Amino acid sequence: VANTLNYLDIKTVLLSCGTCIDQLLKYQFEKIFPGCRIMDIHEYLMEKNIKLDNSNGMKYVYHDPCHSPMKHYQPQSVVSSLMNGAVAMSDRCCGEAGTMAVSRPDIATQIRYKKQQELKLNLKTLQFEALAVPQKVKLLTACPACVQGLSRYQKNTGLETNFMVVEI
Repeated sequence: VANTLNYLDIKTVLLSCGTCIDQLLKYQFEKIFPGCRIMDIHEYLMEKNIKLDNSNGMKYVYHDPCHSPMKHYQPQSVVSSLMNGAVAMSDRCCGEAGTMAVSRPDIATQIRYKKQQELKLNLKTLQFEALAVPQKVKLLTACPACVQGLSRYQKNTGLETNFMVVEI
């Protein structure tokens, strides 16, 4: 790959998947493309000062993936910057974990139950902060697999899930 692309002056490789970033970091990417950095698309957008125009008052809850793609900055800082305001963080694995939801549905179901409880707590907190006025709330993540996993909660929580860069 390095020989094929060595004529290019690649400074940054952008990815949208934490697992992919973790794998590429194991390949000693710096030796293939000296001076090049691997970066999550969201961190890059934050560096470019991209911000969502949140004039509609949307509230957000952020799910940081187990394989967080953000390696250069704290996820809370990135999300708050991109969404142009405070964002609630939601703890716990979403239960998708690559193929675990398919290969071990017994474990994934237990994980999902705990995550659903956490999301309901996040919603209560956001509604309390808004003086119990119903707010539009979306669930965001920086992982394509988590989007799929988190979408399973919509029926029970009412939260629409979106990939952060898509929301922007």
